[in-house]
Amino acid sequence: MRIVFIHPNYHSGGAEIAGNWPPAWVAYLTGALKAAGFDDIHFIDAMTNHFDDDALRTQLSELQPDVVGTTAITPSIYVAEQTLKIAREVAPDCVTVLGGVHATFMFRQVLTEAPWIDTIVRGEGEEIVVNLMQAIAEGRWPEDRHSIHGLAFIDGDEIKATQAASTVKDLDGITPDWSILEWDKYIYVPLNRRVAIPNMARGCPFTCSFCSQWKFWRDYRVRDLIKVVDEIEDLVNNHGVGFFILADEEPTINRKKFIQFCEELIARGLPERIQWGINTRVTDIMRDKELLPFYRKAGLVHVSLGTEAAAQLKLDQFNKETTVEQNKEAIRLLREADIFTEAQFIVGLDNETAETLEETFQMAWDWQPDLANWAMYTPWPFTPLFQELRDQVEVFDYSKYNFVTPIMKPKAMSRGGLLEGVLKNYRRFYMRKALFHYPWRGTGYRRKYLLGCLKAFLKAGVQRQFYDLGKTDYFSMKSRDDLDFGFDMTRTIADAQLADWEDHADKKRKAAERREALRAQGKARAAERSAIKACGGGGQLTDDEAELAAGSPRPFRMPNGATVERREPAE
Repeated sequence: MRIVFIHPNYHSGGAEIAGNWPPAWVAYLTGALKAAGFDDIHFIDAMTNHFDDDALRTQLSELQPDVVGTTAITPSIYVAEQTLKIAREVAPDCVTVLGGVHATFMFRQVLTEAPWIDTIVRGEGEEIVVNLMQAIAEGRWPEDRHSIHGLAFIDGDEIKATQAASTVKDLDGITPDWSILEWDKYIYVPLNRRVAIPNMARGCPFTCSFCSQWKFWRDYRVRDLIKVVDEIEDLVNNHGVGFFILADEEPTINRKKFIQFCEELIARGLPERIQWGINTRVTDIMRDKELLPFYRKAGLVHVSLGTEAAAQLKLDQFNKETTVEQNKEAIRLLREADIFTEAQFIVGLDNETAETLEETFQMAWDWQPDLANWAMYTPWPFTPLFQELRDQVEVFDYSKYNFVTPIMKPKAMSRGGLLEGVLKNYRRFYMRKALFHYPWRGTGYRRKYLLGCLKAFLKAGVQRQFYDLGKTDYFSMKSRDDLDFGFDMTRTIADAQLADWEDHADKKRKAAERREALRAQGKARAAERSAIKACGGGGQLTDDEAELAAGSPRPFRMPNGATVERREPAE
């Protein structure tokens, strides 16, 4: 059975300005499938190779696949849908499969607008895909699709979803097949080196209201650190990789494991051959301030911090659980340890103004990170913050949900004015850095790295790729307030998706009403007993009555003696 994976040809002018990023998802899926006995697997990286529809048709015609699979984040969903439509046209009998975070949560929307997709893989794909491919290879598809956990599909006139699959517990049982990628094409521009995105852990215990990753991975799991370093050593020795970024949401959260990871890198002499970067929280940097020189020795050269906002009000709205002062201190500590710092700001909510944009610039310049990014708030349709702001969302053209297009319109600004304010911040920050910092601060590696970053920004700017400017009329003589971002305003939320959201919201509301009724009942009983006691009666509140009267759950004791807080079941 021939399986073809395709990475959709979507470009946004965001993170890709720093280079071509290897699609790690295909390596992990291929590794799992090969371990299960599937060996006729091919990969088409349409994004890196800029394959248009005709080029894709040609390649699929030559391969004649039995199964075609692709993935999509929210902005690439339409391209992914089109990719599978082409596959259906070229190989009418193939099984078309879509995975990724967007399809996981928006499968009703996707299947409504792209009925040619045979099935959607919801959640982590390795184990689900193996079960799916075995069913297809053994001729049990589509009859057995209802028994495979983690799928969604159209059955007659209905959209069906099978029981959610469990998360992958044995991450160490997955050996990614990195050989399926064209490594000479994945270059990190600042260093002109091949780049990889390995995975040390999955999941995140934090619940930032604008993020979906904690919902997708569901629980936090760390791989065997020896195997992770084995993988990195393989990338260096066999694929010529010279820089990697850990794909983890927050690799430093498990301090002990992260230290062990660094120790193993040093023990093998890898920091002399490969450097690396991470995304993490400022609180972890504060916690590990004494260890930062050690992390630098292990090859950590770049830390991107989710500082998110210059105002504490916004940090609280994002549920970041950090403070502005902590952000500033974390950047100072990293700078002293000779680790490059990148501050990330989210802008473009309804309360954004020219003054708040200026505030983020002044804050960034005061903090003095090496790099700064201003990302447009993008209301992922499956995040808590989207549900809070849903009535304010006017654009449902997901191809523009890319962090560089102003989806939300602030009350006091036009979308064009917001974009211009962000670009003004970029121009001022990097012009000052280019003139007064990058060429003169530090020597050797630091100077080379920072000038490489500047080169990436300038290249993207000249090619009009930065912030997708080449696809708007930004360079016309129009007023910024009249910029046309090319939104497809015919795009809406599918009825099936809306019904699913409303059903979910109704369940949450009913659960809240039940909790409130129980609390009211407990308070009434407590008041009744107090009245009896005041009249000379006796008796004490039962534990359950006391709990209900207090309006909060009490811990219960496990058989091993541990206490666990009672919580409502997850929705």
